Formats: sequence, structure tokens, C-alpha cells
Amino acid sequence: MKVVETSLPGCVVIEPAVFGDDRGFFFETWNADRYGQLGLPDRFVQSNVSSSARGVLRGLHYQWPNPQGKLVSVLEGEVYDVAVDIRRGSPTFGRWAAVILSAQNKRQFWIPEGFAHGFAVLSDRAIFSYLCTAQYDKSADAGVRWDDAAIGIDWPIDAPLLSEKDGKAPFLADVAEDCLPIYVA
Repeated sequence: MKVVETSLPGCVVIEPAVFGDDRGFFFETWNADRYGQLGLPDRFVQSNVSSSARGVLRGLHYQWPNPQGKLVSVLEGEVYDVAVDIRRGSPTFGRWAAVILSAQNKRQFWIPEGFAHGFAVLSDRAIFSYLCTAQYDKSADAGVRWDDAAIGIDWPIDAPLLSEKDGKAPFLADVAEDCLPIYVA
């Protein structure tokens, strides 16, 4: 397994060791001991799968309080996956990192607690997998506007298909300070 650092400390791309032959392939999507040695959680409490069509953009989502860390990957198709540091007091507050995740490259993206997350579907369809460190908490569900110019994400699609909730999400500067995660050095 190979770990690739991103411009956001703590957010890493994981390239698993893939073993294949003419019958197909095999790789570990999570191993408590191996991933724990990388500093990732050794316990996840919820697993989610979503399916989306080309041009769908989901995000930028987070939970506060009761934040979730997410280990994400794509089971079918391809997405442009983004993490944004929204932790109050963080030296990288408002900065983002992105990675292409696909069924073909088998990469995973670790997004720690305190980061907003979103993705845009680049293929005809994508099946997206999330392993989460905390259960979904509707009362803590929050978001930041996907096209916030102050963040400046370079999305590879121009007119994304959004949920009503994502289309109405606030800009980061408009989120009350007590509604954002806190940076802990």
C-alpha cells in the first residue's frame, strides 16, 4: 500500500496493493492494523454507498458537532473528490485538496473529522463508498456552498446537478463560528 500526502495535513490518498491476473483482482479496502499504522482510525461505525449520474455534485458536507471522518472510494465509475479544511483556527482553513477516484485506479481518500467533503461525477454513473467514524446525525448535518469563490475549488464540471439542500448551502464566511469544527494542533 502506498500513501500519498495532499496539500492538507491529515488528508491522504491511499493506493492499495492490487493483486490481479486474467481472472480479475483482489485488494484490501481496509485493515485495522495496517491502516492504524498509517494513523487512520482502527474503527468505523457506519458504511454508506451512493449512486449518482454524470454531472451530479454532492457537497460540500460535514457534521458539527459529532464530526465524521470518512474513508471514501469509488466502486464503479469516476469522481472528482474534494476535501476542504473548515476547522476554526487551522493554518489551512478554507484550503482544499482534490483527487480523482475511480473503480479503475482503486484509490481511497481519507478525510479526517473537521473537513467538508464533496464530489462531482465524471463518468456516466458512479457508485461511491464511504466508511465513517461516526454515525450520521441529522441534527449535526451541515454544508458549505460548493462554488464558494473564497474557497475557489476548480471543479471539472460547469453546471452540476445539485440537491436543493446543496444549492442553498451557505458560503463559508456566512457560517456561524460555533457551527464550525475546532482545530486542535
